[in-house]
Amino acid sequence: MNAGLVLDGLTTGGLFFIVTLGLLIVFGMMKLINFAHGAFLALGAYTCVLATSHGLPVWLPILLAPVVTGVVAAVVEPIVLRRLYGRPMDTLLATWGLNMIIIQLITLYFGRGTQPVKTVDLGAVDVFGTTYSLYRLLFIPVAVALGLSVALVLNKTRLGLVGRAVIMDENLAQISGINNTVVRFATFVFGSALAGLAGALLTPIASVDPNIGVPWLFAAFMISLLVGISPAALGVACVLLGMLQVLLASLWDPTIATLAVPVAVVLILRFFPQGFVKGARVS
Repeated sequence: MNAGLVLDGLTTGGLFFIVTLGLLIVFGMMKLINFAHGAFLALGAYTCVLATSHGLPVWLPILLAPVVTGVVAAVVEPIVLRRLYGRPMDTLLATWGLNMIIIQLITLYFGRGTQPVKTVDLGAVDVFGTTYSLYRLLFIPVAVALGLSVALVLNKTRLGLVGRAVIMDENLAQISGINNTVVRFATFVFGSALAGLAGALLTPIASVDPNIGVPWLFAAFMISLLVGISPAALGVACVLLGMLQVLLASLWDPTIATLAVPVAVVLILRFFPQGFVKGARVS
C-alpha cells in the first residue's frame, strides 16, 4: 500500500470521526438516535454556501457553521423534543420529521441542484514522497483535537462528571439533583454544532446539495453501533473503516466501496456482538 492510499485512509477515518462524534454524544447522553444529524450537517454546508456568496472570507463559515446549527438546535430542542423524552419511538420519529423539514426548507430556498461554493484552498504538501492535499490532512489533527477535548471534558471536569452520571443512570442522576433537562439541552446543542462543523468541513471535497448529509448520517449511525460512547473506540473504528473503504475503492470500485462501512459493521457485530467496547452495542 503506497503513501497516498494510507493518507486517504487516515483522512477518511478522520472525517468519519468528525461526522460521527456529535451523533455519538447525543446518543450516549440522551439515549436518542438523532436522525436530524444529517440535516444539521447539510445546514452547516449551506451556511458556507450562503456566507461565501455574500463575500465573507472562505475560512469564516467553518467557524460560523457550528454556531448557526447550535442556535437552530437550541430553538428546536425545547419546542420539538423536550416533551418526548422517555418515548424512544416518538423521539425517533420526531428527529426524522425534523430532518425532512430542514432539508425541505433548504430545498425551497436553494433548489435541488448542486450549489457552487468558494472553498478553502491550502495547496498541497509533500508527505513521504507523495504530493497530498493539505486541507485533507487537516482532518486528522481536527479529529484528534475534538476527541481529546471530549475525553478531557468527560473525565477531568465537573461537567463531565455530570454527563457520566447521566450516562450511567439517568434516574439516579436526577434524584441526586442533576438537572437532566439542562444536560439534554446542552448535549443536543453541542452534538448538532459538531454536525454543522462537519458539514462545513465537507464543502471543499463534496458536492453541496440538500441531501449531502444522508450518506454521512448512514455511515455515522453504523459506526456508532460499534463503539458505544467511547471516543477512543470511535477513533479506532473510524481509522479501520476509512482504510477499508479507501482500499476497496482503489482495488475494486468506488461505488461498491461505499458499502464497506455497513457491511463491515454487520459482520463485526455478527461475530463480536459487543462491538469494539464491552457494553457498546445498542441494546
